[in-house]
Amino acid sequence: MLLSLSNVPRDYAWGSPTLLADLEGRVPAGGPEAEVWFGDHPGDPADVRGGGTLDAVTGGSLPYLLKLLAAASPLSIQVHPTIEQAKAGWAREAELGADDPTRNYRDDNHKPELIVALSERFESLSGLRPLTDTRRLLSALGGGKGVAELSSRLGADGDALRDTIGWLLSGDAQAVVDDVIASVRAAADAGSGEWATTLRAVAEIADAYQGDPGVVVALLMNHVVLQRGEGVFLRAGLLHAYISGLGVEIMAASDNVLRGGLTPKRIDVPELLSILDTTTGEVPVLHPAQIGAITEYAVPVTDFALSRVTLNGEAVSVDVSGPTMVLVTAGRVEVRGASGDAVAIPVGAAAFATPDEERLTLSGQGEAFIASPGESGAAG
Repeated sequence: MLLSLSNVPRDYAWGSPTLLADLEGRVPAGGPEAEVWFGDHPGDPADVRGGGTLDAVTGGSLPYLLKLLAAASPLSIQVHPTIEQAKAGWAREAELGADDPTRNYRDDNHKPELIVALSERFESLSGLRPLTDTRRLLSALGGGKGVAELSSRLGADGDALRDTIGWLLSGDAQAVVDDVIASVRAAADAGSGEWATTLRAVAEIADAYQGDPGVVVALLMNHVVLQRGEGVFLRAGLLHAYISGLGVEIMAASDNVLRGGLTPKRIDVPELLSILDTTTGEVPVLHPAQIGAITEYAVPVTDFALSRVTLNGEAVSVDVSGPTMVLVTAGRVEVRGASGDAVAIPVGAAAFATPDEERLTLSGQGEAFIASPGESGAAG
């Protein structure tokens, strides 16, 4: 069976007023449009053409959540737990109500993510930069007192990054935070040197989040710029934040988020630090090769799989296993199932194929993303 899915964009404050409207070829709604969810998550299940929502079809069993994401300003810095950490946290908080403001864990699952850029430029913060590189960046900020204090803490024995992030978010470091932000702005205005692009990005974050300690946490992270079609996979424990751009995002079906700055929401610093992976290094950008009409985005998890199909008038058939979605991001695309069902999907909407549809045929001219469970998760 094939179903047509749509949903109303979520109006988070960081959302873009134009990116989703431009993608879909419609007039902007007049406010921020941040995310469109295609899944059966109870927070916002997708609408099924003809009536009802997707969770009534799946029973809430989808192992993944597919989204369109449109950011005009930075999202909160955040990190997600491993399955083991999520199960332990969920058990610890069993006595807390679902709406308890001190609750950190909304379920017992992990939340690995993959983002693929649809805009020509998609900016993010992904992972912690090697300390040797961060020290070089700090040297470009001059000799201010706050910069010196930050540099000193990063050179301390032990897990210096974990300790420094905890200190920055503790509320005891505001004078240093303010001084470092001032130094970043001054260096960004100078506009020279190898760190010019990163410093401009952090200065813009500082403008959006005045005095937020997360701005200095952002200074410790890799500034990653994706071009259209490139992606980045975010594993458990990896500190990250999207800055701007339009993308297709897929993740495990979880709502477990620990925040680390750039947000007015609660930050549980000890719990954040307990799941944070302070291993440093660049986060690889995925530059997948297109084989024929299909581009595969390989990820090391079984919760989801994602591929992109480029259509130039010739039909493309794809074997699928498990509950599958086809999200259209350009052109005119029709999806036909093995059962003979066919649906025309407009840009910004999706088709859902129930597990009995083992082969899908896409036709038309345009672009679509196919989401499904990963190889070992297909039976779900």
